[in-house]
Amino acid sequence: MNFYQDNKSLAFYLNHPKMADIIRQKENDFVDAENDELAPKNVEDAIDNYDKVLDIVGELCGEVLEANAEAVDIEGPKVVDNAIVYAKGTQQNHEAMRDAGLYGMALPRKYNGLNFSYVPYVMAAEMVSRADAGFANIWGLQDCAETILKFADDAIKDEFLPRIYKGDTCSMDLTEPDAGSDLQSVQLKATFDEKANCWRLNGVKRFITNGDADIKLVLARSEEGSTDGRGLSLFVYDRKERAVTVRRIENKMGIHGSPTGELVFNNAPAKLIGDRKMGLIKYVMSLMNGARLGVGAQSVGLAEAAVRDAEEYADQREQFGKKIKEFVAVQDILDLMRAKTDAARSLLYETARYVETNKKVADMLTPVLKMFASEWANQIAYDDIQIHGGSGFMKEYKCERLYRDARILTIYEGTSQLQVVAAARFLGNGAYLKYIDELDNFEYAEELLPLREKLRAMTAKYKEVFELSGNKETHHRRLVEAVGYIIMGYLMLQDTTRCADFRKSCEDIIKLGQGEIAKSYEYVKE
Repeated sequence: MNFYQDNKSLAFYLNHPKMADIIRQKENDFVDAENDELAPKNVEDAIDNYDKVLDIVGELCGEVLEANAEAVDIEGPKVVDNAIVYAKGTQQNHEAMRDAGLYGMALPRKYNGLNFSYVPYVMAAEMVSRADAGFANIWGLQDCAETILKFADDAIKDEFLPRIYKGDTCSMDLTEPDAGSDLQSVQLKATFDEKANCWRLNGVKRFITNGDADIKLVLARSEEGSTDGRGLSLFVYDRKERAVTVRRIENKMGIHGSPTGELVFNNAPAKLIGDRKMGLIKYVMSLMNGARLGVGAQSVGLAEAAVRDAEEYADQREQFGKKIKEFVAVQDILDLMRAKTDAARSLLYETARYVETNKKVADMLTPVLKMFASEWANQIAYDDIQIHGGSGFMKEYKCERLYRDARILTIYEGTSQLQVVAAARFLGNGAYLKYIDELDNFEYAEELLPLREKLRAMTAKYKEVFELSGNKETHHRRLVEAVGYIIMGYLMLQDTTRCADFRKSCEDIIKLGQGEIAKSYEYVKE
């Protein structure tokens, strides 16, 4: 199996018209192409490089990660001599990806990265997640390298970034027993040791994904007497220092391959990233946006796995003398599962493109992506079990694992409720409507114009809902959902203009959005 070759949507988005400008920008940001022998000669050469590497990712996902997923789910990680030991299959996955040079994909070649744009990196994340959502966390935490690249000084970059390519793992050590979503309450203490010329970290971190990682980004309180986010700074800690105790790993519902640890920092030496007091306000906010987009990719990958699992079962299972996919009720479920997956993917790659071309738009789209993709992944995994019937409730079926793995997606890296809070500021300032207006001005195929009229009607109805609601916080969830449906409807319409294969999904999402916005109107009106 090859998860790149069997999913034509990935090549479709890889060859999006906007990719040319993104590739030029990426190359200009970090290299002098005239003196870089590895720099692509042109856009076509870069796309060809992306395509070849994604083909390798797809093969490893289909042949190694997917094959190990069930055993990893059963075995899970463990703590041995104050070290987290991966499940056997997880370690095999890690070594396979490392040996293929797939860590540090987006890093500049100066640090042994591939200098790829964000889009193919996200595609790789989607495929890894389709194979094993738990391992996607370990592989995807290389995002921490981007934070080091953006904000650390050259000495820290030179020390840590080349290690990513070699397979050194990463973690974001943010949350604590009394500071989950409320990171302003972080209490882990950072004090400067003048004699050793380093910072010392003391305290407890909880729910840390890949908790025993080689390279740890740690949010800590550096300003004595402070009580809010302005007293927090970001630090990098090297596991080689052996100054962190792994108190335990959590026994979780799902994503068993991803070890979640509770850690005690014992006078641990660390180095400051960027400026003091900017840890939460600037650096972690940037880190979290990337992580939320990563959960979007993870959600789409898991949804793709669930859709295919359901389609395969429906094509094999017979009842009342025919395959169950031939029953209208079953096919309706399958169609909506596919439509939600296609729409979430379209929003995923639109957001990924804007990460490198317009950060403000990327920041605006990210909470909508994270909320919709994660909620829909849960619904799609639920429907996968429903298609399997009683068999889906049994542990020997893949859908049972997918259902458990999906549940965390709406929780970590900011719950769906927090995504609404993050998106709400773009409601009042009209940013979503401005973006929707830009989507409406796209040159759509003539036969698709009736669908655009439906989207225009949805937009008009949203404006009515907004006016009736007074933009009150109690209605923000409905308003964010409304703009999400409209945005994804337009994106799917653009995709359908380029490829007619998306038309059914486009129509289904528009129909679903019409119904949801109409319900919101009636609710707010009452």
